Amino acid sequence: MQTSKLFRVDLTKTRGKGDFDCPKCGTKISPDDRTEKRYRILEAAMKGNELAGITLRCNRCESQIQLTGFNALRTNR
Repeated sequence: MQTSKLFRVDLTKTRGKGDFDCPKCGTKISPDDRTEKRYRILEAAMKGNELAGITLRCNRCESQIQLTGFNALRTNR
C-alpha cells in the first residue's frame, strides 16, 4: 500500500484569499471551492471553539496537506 506524502501550507504565507497550489501536483486549492472535486477535507482541528488547523487531501495526486496559520489570520481581522 502506497502512503501519500504530507505537506504543510502556512496560510499566512499565501497571497490572496487563501488559494494555493497543491505542493506536489499544482492543482489549485481554493476555500471557495465547495464541490470537493479538487480536494477533500479529512480533519478539522479545533482549539477550544476556534479552528487551529485543517488536513485535506488533493484529489488529483492524493497528497495530504496540513493547513496552518489560522491563529495569525484571526488576529489580523
